[in-house]
Amino acid sequence: MKQYLYLSLVPEALIASNLPPEEFGNYYATGAFRRNCDPAIFFELDPNFESDYLPMDKFAELCSPHADGSAHKSVNLSVYRVLEHVPMAAFKNLYLVTSDGKALELSQRPFEPDPSRKIYLYQDLAPCRPRVASILNPAEYARRLTSSERLVHFEKIAFFDMKLGDLERDPVNGDLGDLPYTNRHHLRDCLDAVRTKGGKNNKIVARSMGEILYRTVGSGFYVGAGGELLFYPMPSKDELETDHFQWFKSAQFT
Repeated sequence: MKQYLYLSLVPEALIASNLPPEEFGNYYATGAFRRNCDPAIFFELDPNFESDYLPMDKFAELCSPHADGSAHKSVNLSVYRVLEHVPMAAFKNLYLVTSDGKALELSQRPFEPDPSRKIYLYQDLAPCRPRVASILNPAEYARRLTSSERLVHFEKIAFFDMKLGDLERDPVNGDLGDLPYTNRHHLRDCLDAVRTKGGKNNKIVARSMGEILYRTVGSGFYVGAGGELLFYPMPSKDELETDHFQWFKSAQFT
């Protein structure tokens, strides 16, 4: 039986499984009896990487099928400081799973910054989960937060950028439309502060993530470590409606 290795971001965990990605995502989001309903975000990993910190030597043993031949659905190998110890080369595709278990697979592409964008809203996923207003593009943001020259920094960070609607053009008076952000006045203040004050590149909007809503995802998902950046672009709304309609319909409520 095939063995798979996954890095969950919500929560952060290294997981071994005999289930392929879409089956694992369905199980992870809904549970064995489909009584759970939590969205899941995870990477498939190359299980052949070596680590002095993560128990990779236990992977094959713990991921063997049960004595009756049934699959091991989920075996936690580590739940602490996982992201920083996974080599960038080990990241494969990313999966976004809705609360009813439908999975969308995203692949890596080279990142090209958009020079027209001047302001961003980021949701960090691991190792911590603040929501941050910034004037840095994703590559700059990841480089700054993982720079060893800073007193407080991460070894690696996973995050996505969020849609801003008209706030990208005018944080003070722009229309948020149907974007489901709470505490909108505070959000406007934070975006305006990083845009106008200069020198302060980032400002925390919220200290925790709250509910995952896929319809707020902007250009895509990122993993950064110093000068290295992995980019997983989010399909456009038209692409989702045309090619992934069942996921798209489910994601309106996730």
